[in-house]
Amino acid sequence: MPARAVEFVGIDPETDLDHCPTVWADAEAQEILLQGWKPSTETRAQCETSSPARGRVPDSEAIVRIPARMIPMIREACDAVERARLH
Repeated sequence: MPARAVEFVGIDPETDLDHCPTVWADAEAQEILLQGWKPSTETRAQCETSSPARGRVPDSEAIVRIPARMIPMIREACDAVERARLH
């Protein structure tokens, strides 16, 4: 079975290419993929306690930080996934 195509949407315009938050869209799976910075232990704890689940983030999931300057890329990825859903 061939691998699904994941569409590169954008990379942090202020990247140094060693620390580079990135956005992809997987239209077939109807998912957006994000690469970002790990939050501090304190921030992670705040996220976990403010979540409706009020618990630890499962090992199969992650919290990532994405700079606000990447919002246009995230919107573009959302649009790509929504367009694919309509077809």
